[in-house]
Amino acid sequence: MANIKSQIKRNRQNEKQRLRNRNIRGAARTAITQARAALEENTPETKETILKAISTLDKAAGKGVVHKNNAARRKGRLMKKLASITSGTAAAEAKPSKAKKSSK
Repeated sequence: MANIKSQIKRNRQNEKQRLRNRNIRGAARTAITQARAALEENTPETKETILKAISTLDKAAGKGVVHKNNAARRKGRLMKKLASITSGTAAAEAKPSKAKKSSK
């Protein structure tokens, strides 16, 4: 236990900040988990869920709870997965149309 008055105060501040940061970090983790689950299921709300996760990460990075590069990396990974799914469905739809063009 600290003997110095300023350090005692600093310990109190650190505890309050830790609890505040914990809530923000937990919300970001939950949003990312939900976004990954939506990507796996490929539901119609997938894009909305990912945008919510990105917003939550931005807020956490803005408050300094998560480093800005860490948030950017996580957002990039989510967007990359979303792009692969949307391009995969677009490619699946495009392949039959190419076959139709060549058959004519």
